[in-house]
Amino acid sequence: MKEKRKKSGEDEAGTGLGPISRREFTIASVAILGTASGSNAPGAIVAESPVQNVNESGSAPPLAPRQPTGASAQTITLTVNHWKYELSVEPEAVLRDVLRDRLGLVSIKDMCNGYGACGSCTVIADGRPVLSCMTLAVECDGMTVETAEGVSEANPELVEAYVMNHCMQCGYCTPGFIVTAKALLDRIPHPEEKDITEALGGNICRCGTYPRHPIAVLEAAANSA
Repeated sequence: MKEKRKKSGEDEAGTGLGPISRREFTIASVAILGTASGSNAPGAIVAESPVQNVNESGSAPPLAPRQPTGASAQTITLTVNHWKYELSVEPEAVLRDVLRDRLGLVSIKDMCNGYGACGSCTVIADGRPVLSCMTLAVECDGMTVETAEGVSEANPELVEAYVMNHCMQCGYCTPGFIVTAKALLDRIPHPEEKDITEALGGNICRCGTYPRHPIAVLEAAANSA
């Protein structure tokens, strides 16, 4: 019996189910949030011109061939998670689709089918949280955009606070919450609970984890002090 138990423990460790560190758990949680593993995720990025890293760190994301566009397409420039892109987009293309389908940033969700009612597609554009499903890409020309992938790199303490305080169940809405919370902390580094509930009021969670979010944001604010 002891030999059987010992073998089971070894098998568990060999399959990665044994004890893991807090850091390993946080990194693994990025997958739960529905995000790519950062802006350097292989094979996910599509750009139509050479990419420039604004902060000159890290290696450039891989590029895919230029996608065909119609005669009405316009060329825009976006800085997304510190990477600068030049893209040809149709006038009716929304920012959500450009970020997801063209740049591979899968953290941006769509719970309400583009009606701007759930907050799961929230990104930060020039420091302000916006619903990317309701924002035309051509209106964002020259803007700086941050998604949950960027937040996971720039503010890991916020992601870790969300994980350790059990702020998600299915995780589908979590990237939108994290991005909105990050925009709040950029504006108010040490918010009160009423500031947090007001800022997150436009984000919907079907699993009902609302009481956990203020706890996580307050903890993240304290840890970043």
